[in-house]
Amino acid sequence: MSKARKINLNKEEKTYEGRIGLIYARVSSKRQETDGTGLMSQDSRCIKELERIGVPYDKTFPDSYSGGGDFMKRPAMRELLAHIDANPHKRFLVVFDDLKRFARDAKFHFELKTEFHMRDVKLLCLNYNFDESAEGKFVELMFAGQAELEREQNRRQVIQKQKARLELGYWSFGAKRGYIMPKDPTHGRLSIATKEGLEVLKPALENFSTGIFIRKIDVCKFLVEKGFWTKQSPEKYIDKLTQILKDPFYMGYIEYPMWGVTRRLGKHKGIISTETFELIQKRLKKEDSGVRIRVDVSSDFPLRNLLICTHCHKPLTAAWTTKVKKNLRWAYYICHTKGCIAYGKSARKKDVEDGFVEILKKNNLKPEVGELVTLMFDRAWDDEVKKDNNLDQQNKTRKDKLSNEISALTKMAISAKSERVRQTYEEQIENFVKEIESLDEKLEIKADMAIPYRTALDKSTTMLKSPYKAWVNLDLLEQRRLFYFIFDTKLPYSLKEGYRTNEIPTTIRLFEEFAVANPHDVEMGEIESPCRRFL
Repeated sequence: MSKARKINLNKEEKTYEGRIGLIYARVSSKRQETDGTGLMSQDSRCIKELERIGVPYDKTFPDSYSGGGDFMKRPAMRELLAHIDANPHKRFLVVFDDLKRFARDAKFHFELKTEFHMRDVKLLCLNYNFDESAEGKFVELMFAGQAELEREQNRRQVIQKQKARLELGYWSFGAKRGYIMPKDPTHGRLSIATKEGLEVLKPALENFSTGIFIRKIDVCKFLVEKGFWTKQSPEKYIDKLTQILKDPFYMGYIEYPMWGVTRRLGKHKGIISTETFELIQKRLKKEDSGVRIRVDVSSDFPLRNLLICTHCHKPLTAAWTTKVKKNLRWAYYICHTKGCIAYGKSARKKDVEDGFVEILKKNNLKPEVGELVTLMFDRAWDDEVKKDNNLDQQNKTRKDKLSNEISALTKMAISAKSERVRQTYEEQIENFVKEIESLDEKLEIKADMAIPYRTALDKSTTMLKSPYKAWVNLDLLEQRRLFYFIFDTKLPYSLKEGYRTNEIPTTIRLFEEFAVANPHDVEMGEIESPCRRFL
């Protein structure tokens, strides 16, 4: 036996003569890093094998990529191939301890093998002998297929378990930002809000819902200043913030549409109320409607992105052009939409902006219509105050009723002789307590009716009475807000004909049309539900 082993060893030494040993080790979970199949144990076995066959060891490439698929997605595998390509004068032997570490997808198993073959790299697996005969290739295909089958079965089992947890109201993936997931003796891993989530993220979301933070970038700046995000500048986090703003997890709910898990109450406690979350969604929908205020607007072109081409209905851009010989500069508004019949055509900045000024001057709110506006908003405001007070009274009444029922159920639970009956009472009590907490949140969020409503109304009607005067006295950002206060949409502009004033819908025209259509109601102050559609 010892003689036969010596012959085999000499044969292996000749096969791998002149080659340098590289080790590829891979695990797919943190647990595997510490048990018998971890990276260190794989590395140790492979180094011993290299010593046994007399091949010098060069380097180990440890990977922790999970699952099958394209091998180029594995960082360590990319590094391994790059290392080989960077040393074309060297001949390598790549060692790994099991065929499953090499690949767990039949297709990519053979594609990866081809990549090594093209680089004249030999492969050595501690638990499998590569055989290039027809029978050997067939067996290798079976092993690769078995590895892929096991991976798919494991994936299915994991998904089934995770989906079951989601359906029960538990978040079954990594911890959400602002939360940790410690082990709970009853619930397993349960999401719990951190100090950072309660003291930084919570006020950020609430301030966005109420309009204290007007834009997403304002929220991002706040979170970066508070150390919630630290590695990049605020604008780099807008996409991440959008995901948080749209995630019902933060109001205490769970959903995962990809697996058919519809929205349901979670076992964790949200950091914002349901009302705050709904306000955020309304703000996001309004923001996505196209009524946006660009951060990169320039005072050189105050109407950029506020005008659209009449042909392609895309925003007109604007730029300065320079004539080198005479060192002269001209400013233009241009259509840059490829495929549009107006593509590349332009209009002088002066013509465009002078035309807009004329529109503002023509759109002045008549005095009698101004009185109508005031009356309409006064009526609407009074209605909102009454509704708010009525809702508060209903919530207080409901809270008192629930408190009485909790007291009665508590007495019944204490006197109950059956444990099952007692648990039923306790569950009812818990549900009532949650409802009371929800009612308390609604009462705390009560709108402040002491705001300077009249001042805000006077400012609005003044702007409508003389938009041009307001426009010239505002800064660039306020001008764009005034634009969307007066006009329903971006204004169509023909680079050949200019503005089509008869097609421009304005808030002023809307009020005037109502006044003309309801002259008797306006005179008598009998304005009821018809005006609601304008608010």
